[in-house]
Amino acid sequence: MIDPFNNRATSLSGPARDILPVTPSDTTDLSAVAVALYVETGGTVSFVAASGDTRTVTVGDFYILPVGARRVLATGTTASGIHALMVN
Repeated sequence: MIDPFNNRATSLSGPARDILPVTPSDTTDLSAVAVALYVETGGTVSFVAASGDTRTVTVGDFYILPVGARRVLATGTTASGIHALMVN
């Protein structure tokens, strides 16, 4: 899995290069570590952070969650319209 947080030569100061829709899953990682998540309809988002720790946060509509995420979990996620912001 590509992880932009492991290679500081990758710039995290510019815009994302792509945005991909996310289907929450308890078993499948994203294709690469996302530098942020965008949520269209608010609720709770349970995810595995770039650090490997599981986190659950509550966000509002049209929210950008500026944290590295390797997986968005189905269990505990009520938000919808989730997209991964990618730099790779």
